[in-house]
Amino acid sequence: MQAQVNGTELFYTTHGSGRPMLVMHGGLGLDHAYFRPWLDELGDVAELIYYDHRGNGKSARPASWEGITHATWADDADALRATLGHDKIILYGHSYGGFLALEYALRHGEHLDGLILSCTAPALDYPEVIMANAQRRGTPEILQAVTAGLSNPTDSDEGYGALMGTIMPLYFKRYDPEIGRQIDAVSTYSGGAFRHSFTACLPSYNVVSRLSEISAPTLILSGHEDWITPPAQGGERLQAGIPGSQLVVFEESGHFPFIEEPERFNAVVKGWVRGLG
Repeated sequence: MQAQVNGTELFYTTHGSGRPMLVMHGGLGLDHAYFRPWLDELGDVAELIYYDHRGNGKSARPASWEGITHATWADDADALRATLGHDKIILYGHSYGGFLALEYALRHGEHLDGLILSCTAPALDYPEVIMANAQRRGTPEILQAVTAGLSNPTDSDEGYGALMGTIMPLYFKRYDPEIGRQIDAVSTYSGGAFRHSFTACLPSYNVVSRLSEISAPTLILSGHEDWITPPAQGGERLQAGIPGSQLVVFEESGHFPFIEEPERFNAVVKGWVRGLG
């Protein structure tokens, strides 16, 4: 389905029933498809609202990326919430989607029933850690792709898809190539979103000093073997900054605990959602 919101058109689809849970995908340059079918299990306790950010997936591509910021994407999400008729939502942000979920919480926190931050961080100010993790876990081909991809992000859809296909093993503790093929087969890539987010938005992204402003009940999920948002730089800093937040670390997972430890992931998230007031 398509929704006209905030001067753009967003693709969304829903699954399950219960409290509305808006799901923010990462990348940027990816779309919501990599969540499925794994996240669908949460449909027992929530109505999952999957959507593609402006310029990503099946949502409208902007004529120009100029002026599009984290605030733009957060305001898009809030406009979608309002259009769907929900006063309060649970917001689930994974990876870069977590950066946008934090922006949403700071701008529109009055509309949050709860906040789930999955494999994300309040700043990407630790490039030496990211590269050391890549060197420890990657092949020479993967390292070359990471270096090139981060130093000169492509704006080609095909180029971004090829980059993700090459570096995907880094995102798992135990990589299954079939999972990588499955994600690639369903993904609609946006090189423009990738390049813009990494060159125009990430250099100034840092909400560490503002985490104490977040008052919504917050669940933080981290993968112990996450190469790009490891617990020490991601989940632990989030927990230290967000009052009353809860951190769960998945010891057998990288960046996708809902894929690598689905039973524990579902039990943790479902239990937390059921426990909301």
